[in-house]
Amino acid sequence: MIRIREIDHVVLRVRDLDRMLWFYRDLLGCPIVKRQDAIGLVQLRAGRSLIDLSTSEGPSGWNMDHFCVRVEPFDAESIVAYLASHGIDAGKVVSRHGAEGDGPSLYVSDPEGNVVELKGAPW
Repeated sequence: MIRIREIDHVVLRVRDLDRMLWFYRDLLGCPIVKRQDAIGLVQLRAGRSLIDLSTSEGPSGWNMDHFCVRVEPFDAESIVAYLASHGIDAGKVVSRHGAEGDGPSLYVSDPEGNVVELKGAPW
């Protein structure tokens, strides 16, 4: 199980809402906190933060570069094994800079190609 600590929010523009809910809700453990079906928006809680899934295409198209979520605790071997058990390939764990400083992180991609950085506490 992966425990995400926080980001404020991020909005992902998605084509296949069911697959994206599987990835964010079922695999990463983010519960739905609000649905606004009339405008195609589902908000998921990620620690103290939100990940919004929008089914409408924006002015710049779909997706984004990446976003980072703080994971606590960050047990790299357990996280990689958990993701692999669900068919998700994790990138190499390396030190990267984030809001709290340099610490371990790895990248994964969700079913629509959005890159998600999973980040641990600073060294």
